[in-house]
Amino acid sequence: MDGCHGFICRSARGLQSLASVLLVSLALAMALTTSPPAARAASSPVTIGGPFTLVGPGGTTVSDQTYRGKWLLVYFGYTFCPTTCPTALVDIAFALEQLGSDAAKVQPLFITVDPQRDTPSVMSEYARSFDERIVGLTGTPQQIAAVAQEYGAYYAPHNAGPGAADYVIDHSTYIYLMDPDGKFVRGFDADTPGARIAHSVRELMTHSRAGADHADAR
Repeated sequence: MDGCHGFICRSARGLQSLASVLLVSLALAMALTTSPPAARAASSPVTIGGPFTLVGPGGTTVSDQTYRGKWLLVYFGYTFCPTTCPTALVDIAFALEQLGSDAAKVQPLFITVDPQRDTPSVMSEYARSFDERIVGLTGTPQQIAAVAQEYGAYYAPHNAGPGAADYVIDHSTYIYLMDPDGKFVRGFDADTPGARIAHSVRELMTHSRAGADHADAR
């Protein structure tokens, strides 16, 4: 996680909310690390992913249905992130290069956890600086909170200076791979090399095609 080492909740409700998010994040971590890649979606103790409505490039409204039919690489972060986010986006961009023609079947989504500073134009320019195929998504604070909850993503701002915009955000760093039906397949740590991401995605694509061909042959 980026940023600070912890923070003090200002109310009992805030503490309960944080505990709930941390429990989901712990369950997610177990889902990502304790099962073989192809079996993680089925064996996960939590539902990862779900419906969302966000704001895409040019201020257009997008939803999970907008990207149905594509393999998704979903990453939560923000443009002021000092290290982890740029590293993850570089790896995703390299994975797209490694996938070659198969990259057309993949849609990477970079979802901000900092809607106050990350406007649609900021997100679009930032995401495209790594690869034009990466789509940056933002939204209202409520929309961001909702999609983060669907994915079990954790984030919390921490003051870093006297100004209202002087803050950093501590956030979870998983890259989520969703299949064309919007179902969670597996996750990658943010420092997973792009070549390894590409290999796993291609392997899962092949497995999916083989399953479809087998079903059609019946």
